[in-house]
Amino acid sequence: MSLPADFEPEAVAAIRARLDMARAQGAKIMFAIESGSRAWGFPSPDSDYDCRFVYIRSVADHLALEQPRDVIEFPIEGQIDAGGWDLRKALLLALAGNAVIVEWAKSPIVYEEVAGFRDRLLDLLAEIVDPARVSRHYLGLARSHVAKIGSFAGEVKLKKLFYLIRPIIALDWMEQRDFARLPPMNMVDCLAETEIPAQAASEIRQLIEKKRETRELGTGAIPFEIARYLEARYGHHEMNLTGSARDEARHSRNRALATAFYRREAESQ
Repeated sequence: MSLPADFEPEAVAAIRARLDMARAQGAKIMFAIESGSRAWGFPSPDSDYDCRFVYIRSVADHLALEQPRDVIEFPIEGQIDAGGWDLRKALLLALAGNAVIVEWAKSPIVYEEVAGFRDRLLDLLAEIVDPARVSRHYLGLARSHVAKIGSFAGEVKLKKLFYLIRPIIALDWMEQRDFARLPPMNMVDCLAETEIPAQAASEIRQLIEKKRETRELGTGAIPFEIARYLEARYGHHEMNLTGSARDEARHSRNRALATAFYRREAESQ
């Protein structure tokens, strides 16, 4: 277990109660981590607790006529947001280029885990996840948040601005490594390893510190250097990212690796 000292005991207890409810539904939890702003490196004093977990069901569950859902969700209550994916769902999304399971597996904030599982999963993901497809995932995130803010020159909810900054920095990190590797989950770490205009980097760091100190950043204009950086780099990636050609042999190999991994993990439970 690796939890920050400032995590509220009541919140942690509420998350553990939800994990117990998932187990009561027949789920074997392989790991449960913190996602969202706390794990991404830009929390505020009132940030939600976003617990995400990966689970496996017993072989007997797979032999049932009606298959259980591949997600377990709980209603959001107060600051607590918890939910998980069946390992099969997580692997299928990873094969499709979804970065979420990679981020979960890399989270530095861990509520619980089966010893060794995340290391095994990360080894597999390094084999089957195509960084070029992941770059499209991050571009999609950026595109959705650009649509929400409407204009780089207008006023925005500054707290929400981080959800655009994060994928743009991730894309720059990847481009500077020829889209051959996956970026760090933590945005502060990613920023430190990415070459961007110094003034934009300084304004981003200032905004992170301000967010750490206040419960409400409010609405305002995007800081000038951040706006200029985001507009330029979003336009660049929108113009230059191309879809990766489908390699049928590699796809079949990766699917076979994921299938074998899933079977080993399910049969060992």
